[in-house]
Amino acid sequence: MNKRLTSLLLAQFLSAFADNAILFTVIAIVMQSNELAPWYIPALQSMFLISFIIFAPWVGAFADYYAKSKILLFANLIKAMGAILLLLNIEPLLAYALVGAGAALYSPAKYGILPELVDQQQLVKANSLIEGSTILAILLGMVIGAQIADYSISLALSSIIVLFIISALISLLLPKNKSNKETHSGSIRHFYQHLCDFLSSPRARFAVLGGSLFWLAAATLRVILIAWAPLILFSKNASEIAELTLFLAIGIIIGSALVPRLISLENIRRVRIPALLMSIFIALLSFTDTLWEARSMLLAIGCAGGMFIVPINAALQEIGYKSIGSGSAVALQNFFQNVAMLIGVGCYTYASSIDISPVTTMLSLGVFIFICTFVISLLLPPAPQKTS
Repeated sequence: MNKRLTSLLLAQFLSAFADNAILFTVIAIVMQSNELAPWYIPALQSMFLISFIIFAPWVGAFADYYAKSKILLFANLIKAMGAILLLLNIEPLLAYALVGAGAALYSPAKYGILPELVDQQQLVKANSLIEGSTILAILLGMVIGAQIADYSISLALSSIIVLFIISALISLLLPKNKSNKETHSGSIRHFYQHLCDFLSSPRARFAVLGGSLFWLAAATLRVILIAWAPLILFSKNASEIAELTLFLAIGIIIGSALVPRLISLENIRRVRIPALLMSIFIALLSFTDTLWEARSMLLAIGCAGGMFIVPINAALQEIGYKSIGSGSAVALQNFFQNVAMLIGVGCYTYASSIDISPVTTMLSLGVFIFICTFVISLLLPPAPQKTS
């Protein structure tokens, strides 16, 4: 730990707290309204993901050309503007899309700045700290945000705006160096060139596919839970759903804390084991029908997921930092991951529109992740040869 990394952790904690508080505030808005259809929550999630996909060709280049501290500040202010639009009763789909645009800009800078703050040997550990603090923020943000939103939507949104602004100000304490001045010309053509260069490595292809699979599972499971919990566990409001999701977040914190001791960048092949376990636990969750069974299974899913995604993120940052720039690498990662999440959420939205049970979709998700993990494992880079 150093002062710069501490500042990043604090800024990220507040921003992630506000990100998840605003998500459950929007869920509370939908659940309190009798005019919005059941498909509205998946549609909100889709608008957020579309923002990531649309801005992917540019945000990585910005993160690598401009000082990442300034990018973090500007992105937080954009997210605050989205919360202000919600407070002014502007259409939630549009307001939440603006929050998504800010998040799309924020993510490459957040992860891309890590190689500038720590050396390669500490990169997995730094990622573990970022993931752990982020999940803690998610945990607190969704529970506290949902409770405040159930009490007062206006109070929740006002608090969220303040948190985004404080996070933006803390970002000013981070270094203001530019890592790659040649990547300023962000465009679809440059994005495609970066994509081809980055994916030329089997290790990079494996990491991108693995990360995309994790986030497809996470995003789809989250929207399934919103329909599954009231049906199976008789949850009645946003707070009860948030408290259930809390166990998933605690599991990811545990997995993120354990993984630096178990999986390093040199033996990244091991991530297939927690990925397979995660898929099995998701399938088993579909068979639960009591609150504590569901909580235990979500804890196990989160633990396996945390052990899966942390080494994947570290590998992508290391590869990107040595090739196209860490910010551009994270933007590519976000592009693929958000396309995967959009596909997953879109499939669930279609399934719910034709009255397929959330239990069936959850079981199908677990089976799908298991099959995909097996197929992606065939693309694993060869294990490094030991030299005598």
